[in-house]
Amino acid sequence: MEHWDFVGRADELSRLRTVAASPAERGLILSGAAGIGKSRLLHEAVATLPASRWAVHRASANIASSGLPFGGLAQILPADPPAGLSPAGLLRWAVDRLQQDAAGRPIVLAVDDAHLLDAPSAALTHLLVREGATLLGTLRMSEPVPSPISALWTEGLVAHAELAPLTDADSQALLTALVGGAVEGGSAQRLGRLGGGNPLLLRELVMAAMGGGELEQAYGFWRWTGRLSLAPSLAELVDARIGGLTPGVRDVLELVAFGEPIGLALLLRAAAPADVEAAEERGLIRVVEDERRHGVRLAHPLYGEVVRRRCPVTRARRLQATLADLIESSGSRRRNDLLRVAVLRLDSGTAQDGALLLDAAAQAFAGFDIDLARRLSAAAHDAGAGYPAAELLATALLFADQPERALAVLDATPDGGVRWIHARAAVEFFGLGRPQAAETLAAAKPADPGGAARLRAFESFVRLQLNELERARELALGVLAEPAACSAAHSLAHCVLAFLAGAAGDFSRARELIGTVVERTAEWRREDPTVQYALQMAEGTLLSVAMDLPAIDRVLTAEFAGLAQAGGFGFGSGWVSLLQAQAAWLRGRTDEALRATEQACAALAPTRVYDGSAHYARANIAAIRGDVMLAEAELRDADHAADGTVGLYYHWREQARAATLACAGEIDAAVRVLLAVADRLRSDGFHGHELLARYDLVRMGRPELAGQRMGELGATVGGRATPLLVRHARAGEDGEAHLTLAREFAVLGYQVFAAEAAAGAVRIFRAARDPRALAASTLLADVLGRCDAIRTPALVAVQPALTVRERQVAELAAGGVRSREIADRLFLSPRTVENHLQRVYTKLGVNGRNELAPALRLLPQ
Repeated sequence: MEHWDFVGRADELSRLRTVAASPAERGLILSGAAGIGKSRLLHEAVATLPASRWAVHRASANIASSGLPFGGLAQILPADPPAGLSPAGLLRWAVDRLQQDAAGRPIVLAVDDAHLLDAPSAALTHLLVREGATLLGTLRMSEPVPSPISALWTEGLVAHAELAPLTDADSQALLTALVGGAVEGGSAQRLGRLGGGNPLLLRELVMAAMGGGELEQAYGFWRWTGRLSLAPSLAELVDARIGGLTPGVRDVLELVAFGEPIGLALLLRAAAPADVEAAEERGLIRVVEDERRHGVRLAHPLYGEVVRRRCPVTRARRLQATLADLIESSGSRRRNDLLRVAVLRLDSGTAQDGALLLDAAAQAFAGFDIDLARRLSAAAHDAGAGYPAAELLATALLFADQPERALAVLDATPDGGVRWIHARAAVEFFGLGRPQAAETLAAAKPADPGGAARLRAFESFVRLQLNELERARELALGVLAEPAACSAAHSLAHCVLAFLAGAAGDFSRARELIGTVVERTAEWRREDPTVQYALQMAEGTLLSVAMDLPAIDRVLTAEFAGLAQAGGFGFGSGWVSLLQAQAAWLRGRTDEALRATEQACAALAPTRVYDGSAHYARANIAAIRGDVMLAEAELRDADHAADGTVGLYYHWREQARAATLACAGEIDAAVRVLLAVADRLRSDGFHGHELLARYDLVRMGRPELAGQRMGELGATVGGRATPLLVRHARAGEDGEAHLTLAREFAVLGYQVFAAEAAAGAVRIFRAARDPRALAASTLLADVLGRCDAIRTPALVAVQPALTVRERQVAELAAGGVRSREIADRLFLSPRTVENHLQRVYTKLGVNGRNELAPALRLLPQ
């Protein structure tokens, strides 16, 4: 933590360096808030400028030097000015000395906090720029700037730009650098949001969280508990930005802190308009236009943390009750007003309506804010909302991975009815991993047909998890045939059948069933929130087996993805990350895929019934990248997490195992694993999964073991990728067919498959010394150029090892250097150069120099 790595700001850094090196530009001044990263950016920009080419002078103005003549530039000026010079003479002398010391090199003046320069230093800076120096400077936003400095950009001598807060991606990169490891996605988002894109504040946040034990490392990933220690350094930073407050402005700040986002009209009713205006003018609050409404938020998220912590309890409760009254009096017209009022009533101690609290808890759960749903449902239970509140509380505790507490809540409210049996079985099975929950459900025989259908639907889902596929199908069909079944029961049965259809490759039927469930979301979410598990399983299976990249993209940009990643819904967050990982590796973006599986591991690994699926996915991607050590380590972690059990997702596990064996060069062992899992998938009727497992045999160079069966599967398995997979299996030694497939795979976004098909064409054409090898190599190089690290068996086959000397000779020859000149450069004889080239041509399967460049691009660097 002491060494703060520089991350992000690539565009800004490049811009500063470009300005410094450009003879046509005279400078760039960046302004921004305190802690936004101006000083570090300036330091990084000039640190790489070699002293042999530029005369770089660094100065940092400060309050202590602002009252001293030339105090701001004292670090760069000679210590012995001639006596008796006038102010103008001193300026001329300073410029001449700096130019003399530069000895003809361009002068680059880097001035941090230029707004604090004293008048003579500001004048000298202005004069230096006018006489050819380049200025790179920083200013603190909203601070008065010396006239000679502001004149630099108003007169067009230098450029002036505002330094924006860090992007979300850069904030997460900085967060990773600060803690020295991967951070769970939801924690990273929440900390990044609190930091508001300010590197200094984010650093202080992390230090406070780590110092207070609220940032914990588990399973190799950092996770924030959500609590925040208000360390003195952090509070001082925020205090410095807030400054002194009048009582009226303090009231405005507190009202917004407890009620944001608060409508501007409501705020003006609760506080004096002049105080609201003053708070906005000082940059403490901001008014955000949303459609036709105006909402008010704090200018920085941390202001709220500090203001709320320092507000006396009695005043905080009064303010929260006032805000609740205001929202209710306005008619509670907005979608989330019910939830806001409930939270304000709960926090102010004025919550008495159990029904209100229960409705708000259901709304929080629908938004996947699991912790808030737990708080509100607990309050509703205490307020006498009865068994429905207990059930929702138990469900929230289950989703928060607290199954023992969930079971205790249910057992303390022994309803004994169908809903109670169902809720308890859900906690036992999903929370505690007890397979006997299926038998408990089967033994229950309620007289009410609707209640019986509800239990049979859930039993069907549990049987599916236990891989009892026919029984699961039979139960689901029975539920759909029951007229008295409720919407939640029907939806759960549809999810089971959609999962089976997707695994079987009947994608149209799976989409139809899932669409029916999605249309009824509002109904089943209130009746049975655990349907969310089933829906994600069904949809995840459909998208993964179909390799439907556009549909995966739609899921990743949908509201659910953001809610699941930002909230405390570990299962949802992990599911989203695994979909992201699959789409990324198919597109060749293996760096992104590896990061996504990190997040999936962090989200899923702490759960009680984790089956190792995220680690299996991570092993598969590591194998695709050629990182056998990481792949083997992830397999060990996954097997340990799964504890040797055979789950519903055995196919992903075995395919990852085969990929890892192939990465280690054990192709025969990998083939045996794939043949075994493909046969099992065929027996289970999972023909969609079977097609992918058999295609892995093609990718490992054994199409003769897969082609016939894949042809049969092609008649039943849907999806736009299926015809291409079957054609690849049957392409044999037809190089042109491989080349055509590579182009078609690339158009659909399957860059890894495109690269492997192109590699097949390269191999075939090289072996025949066919001139089409050049086109195939060019296509393969282009595809690989769009990808991150990929090293699969098909690619390794066309990447022969060259010696260091062969590589040197080949690269020079590919660049157009003649053999005699190569010999002179490398101190070789021309005959030796030609011998090296002939060996290179043979290894790469090319016919001459004109084919070398694309062939060399295929080799690992």
